[in-house]
Amino acid sequence: MAEVVRTTCPYCGVGCGVLVTKEDDGSYTAQGDPDHPANLGRLCSKGSALVETLDDNARLLYPQMDGKRAFWDKALARVSSEFKYAIDTYGPDSVAFYVSGQLMTEAYYVANKLMKGYIGSANIDTNSRLCMASSVAGHKRAFGSDTVPGNYEDLELADMVVLVGSNLAWCHPVLYQRLTAAKRERGTHIVVVDPRKTATCDIADQHLALKSGTDVKLFNGLLSHMAELGSTDRGFAQAHTTGMDEALEAARFDAPDIRSVAEVCGLDTADVLDFYKTFRRTPKVVTVYSQGVNQSSRGTDKVNAIINCHLLTGRIGKPGCGPFSVTGQPNAMGGREVGGLANTLAAHMDFDDASIDRVRRFWNAPRMAQQPGLKAVDLFEAIHRGKIKALWVMATNPAVSMPDANRVRRALELCQFVAVSDCVAHNDTITYADVVLPTTTWGERDGTVTNSERRISRQRPFRDAPGEAREDWDIICDVAGRMGYGAAFSYETAGDIFQEHAELSAFENNGSRDFDLSGLMGQPYEFAPVQWPLRHRGGGGQERMFAEGGFYTPDRRARFLAVRYQQAVHQPDTAYPLVLNTGRVRDHWHTMTRTGLSARLGRHRAEPTVELHPGDAERYGLVDGSLAKLASPQGEAVLRVRVDDGQQPGSVFVPIHWNDTNSANAVVSRLVGAVTDPVSGQPESKHTPVSVSAYNAKWQALVVTRGLPVASDNGYWTQITGEGCVLIAVADSEDVADWLSWARDRVDGGDRDWLSYSDPAGGSHRFAALQNGMLQAAVFVSRHSDLPSLDWVQAQFALDALGDVERAGLLAGRAPGDAFDSGPMVCSCFSVGINDLRRAIADGTMLSVEAIGEALQAGTNCGSCKPEIQAVLDQELQKAEVNTLRQEVA
Repeated sequence: MAEVVRTTCPYCGVGCGVLVTKEDDGSYTAQGDPDHPANLGRLCSKGSALVETLDDNARLLYPQMDGKRAFWDKALARVSSEFKYAIDTYGPDSVAFYVSGQLMTEAYYVANKLMKGYIGSANIDTNSRLCMASSVAGHKRAFGSDTVPGNYEDLELADMVVLVGSNLAWCHPVLYQRLTAAKRERGTHIVVVDPRKTATCDIADQHLALKSGTDVKLFNGLLSHMAELGSTDRGFAQAHTTGMDEALEAARFDAPDIRSVAEVCGLDTADVLDFYKTFRRTPKVVTVYSQGVNQSSRGTDKVNAIINCHLLTGRIGKPGCGPFSVTGQPNAMGGREVGGLANTLAAHMDFDDASIDRVRRFWNAPRMAQQPGLKAVDLFEAIHRGKIKALWVMATNPAVSMPDANRVRRALELCQFVAVSDCVAHNDTITYADVVLPTTTWGERDGTVTNSERRISRQRPFRDAPGEAREDWDIICDVAGRMGYGAAFSYETAGDIFQEHAELSAFENNGSRDFDLSGLMGQPYEFAPVQWPLRHRGGGGQERMFAEGGFYTPDRRARFLAVRYQQAVHQPDTAYPLVLNTGRVRDHWHTMTRTGLSARLGRHRAEPTVELHPGDAERYGLVDGSLAKLASPQGEAVLRVRVDDGQQPGSVFVPIHWNDTNSANAVVSRLVGAVTDPVSGQPESKHTPVSVSAYNAKWQALVVTRGLPVASDNGYWTQITGEGCVLIAVADSEDVADWLSWARDRVDGGDRDWLSYSDPAGGSHRFAALQNGMLQAAVFVSRHSDLPSLDWVQAQFALDALGDVERAGLLAGRAPGDAFDSGPMVCSCFSVGINDLRRAIADGTMLSVEAIGEALQAGTNCGSCKPEIQAVLDQELQKAEVNTLRQEVA
C-alpha cells in the first residue's frame, strides 16, 4: 500500500495542508489535504507542482569553505571560531544573523536563543522585515500585541470584503477561491483597493485604483465619514478603546470631505462615496491587507488607519469581521512568535525590563540582550560602517531581495566573514560566502510553521536528504555547542525544541500575553493543525480574539492611532518620472530556487517583465514584447515589455523573482531605494521613482539545449527550465560576426550534425544540432521579436528522432504545416495554453469560463487563471462579432 505523509506547503502564508504519496516506482504525488482547515483540499498552481521541484541537481550537497568542498567538522569549526573571535575582539554587537520566513519555527527559535540569550546581542533580523514588519508594528500599537484577530472562515462569513494592496488571486490563490465561492453562494460584496487592475479585480464589485501611497487618506476619510453619520459602536469604543477623539480629530483634519479625499487619491468622488456608504451600511466587514500596505515608508500608519475603522465600529473578533493581515511566507508568523525580529523577544515579548528578565531566567541565559538589535536595512549598513564583522545568512537571498541590492552586495564583499546556510548550490548571496552549509528543504524537514490565521501545522519529511544536508536547527545547535553553549542546545529532535517553545509561551503568562501554547505542553509532537492561543489541552485553540475587548495593553484597551497622510519620501521628477511598483507573479515564488525547477510553472511568465500603461509605452517608444531599460538613482535593469491597460499611467510594475542566477540585469531590488518606515523599519518597495527607455537590441535569439547551457555574455538573457531542455532568451546591441560559431559556443556543440539556415540581409539565422537523429540543441536568431513559440520548440526535444518535416520546421522557425502550438500558458495546473482556449472558443461550444473548465479543466483547480480565461474569451468573442459585422457589410 502506498505511503501517505501529511505535511504543509512551503510557499505562502495560507499554510495549505498537503498529502504526499510515495508511489511504488519511487516517485511522489501531491494533493491538497481535505482535512486541513486552511485549504480543505485545494492547492494552487505552485502547490500542485511541488513534486516537480524535488530535483537534487541544483542542491547544495556538501559544506564548502572558500569555494571548495569541506568536511562538516571543519566548516562548523570555522563558523564558530570566526564568530567567537569577533565577539571576543569587538563585542557581541559585532555579529549578526539574517534569517528567513522559510525556516521552521524550531530553527528560528534556537537561532534567536543563541543570538539574544547566549551571544548577548539582538542583531538577528529576518526577511519578514521586508514583508510583515509594518503589520506587526500596527498590531502592537493598536492591540498591545502582534495578534491577527480573525481567521480564514471570516472571508466566507463576511458580507463585505475589502482587499487593500492584495492581489489575492495570484499571491494567495486558495484564499481567493474561498472568497470566490462565498461571493457565488452568499453574494459577498468585494472591493479591491489597489493602484493596479490585477486578476483579483475579476471578482470585485468595485475597484478603487487609488494613487500609489494614499491609503491613509482613503481610510481617514472613511473614519471621519462614519463618525460624522453616527455609524459607530460607541459601546465597544468606550468600553474597550482609548484615543478615539484624537484619532477622529486627525482624520477630520486630514480628510475634511469626500471631495478632498478623492482628489488626493486620484479617484472619482462618487466612487469614494459609494465605498464609504457600503462599508458603513454593512455590519460584517473584513479588510484584508498585504504587501501593498506593508511595503511602504508609511506602512505602519496605513495599518493603523485600517484598524481604526474597525475599532470605531466594533467590527473586530466577531464572525465575518475584522482587519486581516495575510502573510507572504510560509512561516513569517512562526518567526514573529519566537522573536525572529530584531526588536522583539521570544513568545511575543518585548524589550521591557520584566520581559528581558523573564526570558533570561527561563533560558538561564548568561548574556541576555538588553535592547533591540539592528533591523534589516540598518544591519547591512552597519557592515559598511565596520560595525558588523561576522554575518550568518540562513535560508534567504538578501543580494536579491534587499532594497538597494548593489549596496547590499558591496556590504557582503566588505564583511570580514560571511556564512550562508541554504539548500541550493548557488544563488546571488552564496557568491559572497566564506562558508556555505547545506540544509534540508521541503520534503526532508521536520518542524512546524504558523500561517496567517495563527494556525500551527507540521511539515513532515517523506524523503531522505541528499548528500550531507542537515536540518537548520541541528546546524545552529552544533555551532552553539562549539561556542561553549552545548548544554543549552542539546536537543535530540525538533519536537524537543517545540516543547521548550511552548513552555516559554506559558512561562509566567496567566493570560497576560496573547501567544500561549500551554495546551501543547507535554503533548506528542504529532498534533493536528491548531490555532493559538491554546491554553488548555484538546480542542483547536481560540478562533477569534478581541470581540469582547481583552487587548494586551496595560489597561487592556485597544489604542486608536491619530495618523495623517504623508507622501512617499521620494516622488517622481523629470529625471525619474514614473513610479515603480514591485510584487509577485502567479506561478513563481521569491527568487525561484524552487519554482524555477518546474517547466510547467515557468511557462506562464517565462521572462522578467516591466508592465506599463499603453499610453506610457507609446510615449517612450515601447511595444509589447520589446525590451526596455529601467533606471533609478540606485541601479538599472533590462526587462521584457508587457503593455497592460490595468496599469495606471505613470506607473510600472516589475516582478521580484528574477536574479543573476537565471537572468542578466533583472534584479528589481537594484532599483529600489533603502527608504524605510520610521516605526517598523520595513522598506518602501511599492513607490520608487524610475525612468524607462527602449533597449535597442540589434538582434534577439532563443537558444535551446538538452544539456547544460553555456553562460551568456550578452546584454540581455534569461534562462528558462523546459521539458527535457533549457531555454535561454538572448538579446544584444552588438553585432555578431559568425553566427554559427556563436551558436556552437552557446550550446557546447561537440561532435554533432548541424543544420543551418542564414539570411544575413534579413537578419535571420537558425541552427539545429542533432545526434543520431535526436535534437540536442536549437538556436533561432532574428532582428525582430518573431522568435518561435517556447512550447513548440520544447515539443521537438520530446521526439526520439526528427523527420524531414520537423527539420524543415526548425529551419523555418515555426511549426510546420498543420502542427498545433498550444501557445503561452494560461492554466498551469492543467497545461492549457492560449491557443487551446482559442480553438475551443472557435468551435462555438465553449462560450463561458465554466464550459471551458468542464471541457479542458482549465481554471478548475486553483482558479487563479480564470480572469485570464475570461479575458481570452472576451477577445475571441469580440473578434467573432467584428468578423460577422464585416461579412454583413460586405
